[in-house]
Amino acid sequence: MHSSQDLSRRQFLGLAGMASAMFGLGLVGCSSSGDSTTAAATTSTDSVLDTIKSRGVLNVGVKKDVPGYGYLDPATNTYKGLEIDLSYEVAAKVFGGTADEAKEKGLCAFTDVTPKTRGPLIDNGQLDMIAATYTITDERKQSWDFSDPYREDSIGLLIKKGSMSQLSDLDGKIIGVSQGSTTKDAVTKMLTEQSISATPTFQEFADYTSIKSALDAGNIDVFSVDRSILGGYIDDTTELLCPDIKFGTQQYGIATKKDCDFSSTVNEVVDDLKSSGKLDEMISSWNLL
Repeated sequence: MHSSQDLSRRQFLGLAGMASAMFGLGLVGCSSSGDSTTAAATTSTDSVLDTIKSRGVLNVGVKKDVPGYGYLDPATNTYKGLEIDLSYEVAAKVFGGTADEAKEKGLCAFTDVTPKTRGPLIDNGQLDMIAATYTITDERKQSWDFSDPYREDSIGLLIKKGSMSQLSDLDGKIIGVSQGSTTKDAVTKMLTEQSISATPTFQEFADYTSIKSALDAGNIDVFSVDRSILGGYIDDTTELLCPDIKFGTQQYGIATKKDCDFSSTVNEVVDDLKSSGKLDEMISSWNLL
């Protein structure tokens, strides 16, 4: 649910055009170390699916700091998580074979994305799809295609163990949230709906690891974001505040370029995984909340 501030298409493409004109190189991938997105993203064909097949690699935008979903393991410099596995399932559908074979052959090139870059990187053809805890909304569906949801989630409140026991304890506390997220609005709305008399303040951070570090250091009192993301940051010193109260429910989908021929392929993969029960097995294997 994080991005209420996605960079507009016109703004992004305008900047991209300026960079291309200055350097004569076109857009360059923003992939993390070790992995490289294929820069030659477009061909003369209007078929995204044909472009991917011709290129021989599926370019995917993922998170690098969400354990269980998309995480760049510094020890191996490889991406891991449910959304990484989903990407290899899509690659297997496009190129043939199995997901394991797609992984062995390196048929996915991963690029870590942020709420501001993920949509525009689809628009300019640098990425073929986004599998990055991307919430499906009616507003976003006007700009991009989304697969059927592969996961439903809600917002959580991570605290230090024993520091609070009820929602009214949030009064006067500092809640750390991700920049550009709608978490602040969701928490405020929940307190109103629950008739809780509490007025916390909010502090924004650039990434999740920084929020967790601030919580551990005592600089904030609560780390609030999607529960699926919090699941990767719970340790022996932390716990969820009032875990039975769920709010800000949302659904994640794989995003692709609006009205392109690749969208139906992606959706078919998600639907097949759901109907076969394999998606549930994948979710279970990553111990997601």
